[in-house]
Amino acid sequence: MTPAVTPDATPASAPAATTTARNAVAWVFALNGFCFATLASRVPDLRESLDLSNGALGVLLLAVAVGAMVGMPMAGPVTERYGAGTVVRMGALADLVGLTVTGVFATAGSPYGAAAGLFLYGLGAGSWDVAMNVEGAVVERMAGRSIMPRFHAGWSFGTFTGAGVGALAAALGVPLALHYSLVPALAVGTALWVSRGLPTGGGPDLDAPVTSSRSAWLEPRTLAIGFMVLAFTLAEGAANDWLALSLVDGYGARHWVGVVGFALFVATMTTGRLVGPVALDRFGRAPTMLVSALAAFVGVLIVVEVGLAPVAVLGIVLWGLGAALGFPVGMSAAGDDPLRAARRVSVVSTIGYGAFLAGPPLLGFVGNQVGTLDSLLVVAAAMVPAALLVFSVRAPRA
Repeated sequence: MTPAVTPDATPASAPAATTTARNAVAWVFALNGFCFATLASRVPDLRESLDLSNGALGVLLLAVAVGAMVGMPMAGPVTERYGAGTVVRMGALADLVGLTVTGVFATAGSPYGAAAGLFLYGLGAGSWDVAMNVEGAVVERMAGRSIMPRFHAGWSFGTFTGAGVGALAAALGVPLALHYSLVPALAVGTALWVSRGLPTGGGPDLDAPVTSSRSAWLEPRTLAIGFMVLAFTLAEGAANDWLALSLVDGYGARHWVGVVGFALFVATMTTGRLVGPVALDRFGRAPTMLVSALAAFVGVLIVVEVGLAPVAVLGIVLWGLGAALGFPVGMSAAGDDPLRAARRVSVVSTIGYGAFLAGPPLLGFVGNQVGTLDSLLVVAAAMVPAALLVFSVRAPRA
């Protein structure tokens, strides 16, 4: 494999080095998604093994979110000190150990042991997520064009593959402990191998100029990017959690129709991430994100207010396209300055991930008051401040 990129790379070697780095980052994104889907695909078996109610299962899975919220803020300073590649490898190994521990203790009927494993998995996944986004920003700077959304599309492809393997394992009755150890071991082993081609992201740079020691949590632009990402992540997470159920409750659709509606959203969002870089390079980040916020706003309104199933399809498509670019563009903007990228990406990731924590209970509470379908109007409302914050993602002038 071509060595990792260094500042001494010659012009002739630069295209090959960029290609190697791009491919390595794409693999790391896909494998992160694969590990996530490995966990998620066997959640019904996890509940059965531990004999949990739905409420107790929700509390157990909260350990993943808590672990991620601990790992993401820590990942910034660690990445600055040791480099993003090192953090990717550490996070991948933590994922493997966490999933293995979860499978073993779930099989043994110990919810506390399983919770410890899930916390460790979340810790690894959160730090891995920050580091791979730092690397994605490095590749964008190397290539001189927008690539980050396609890396996030790669994460989606990884989840599709992991979900397919998980479905097959469940159908064949593969023991949970075996699935949660063997499959992640293969994925993490691959991640450790491809990580040798990662570019230099973060890490000590003795020749770098002195930068401000102020915490990234106190930077107005970084916080503005974070809250923009929070709004777009809410748009994405709400569809993941509530779209299928909203179609069933609000439209009287059959369960499989709701699942198809959610699948349409995921397919559209993935498509938006594949083609989005074209718009970003042609029109710029802020105009593209302004249109994205408008598309999500209009799409949710169509789904909620029109009440006609064929028209709702258009609304889902607009919603998926609108939600597609928020998180990856936020990561790109946070990584504009290579000397502060790691800390800023960790801050934006942590804020954005808050939507996955607060979104489900918030929409559930609103849904109890106004109905499942109408609760989605919270997403439309969130697009208003998101539209005002999109100007924070413009690259700062030198």
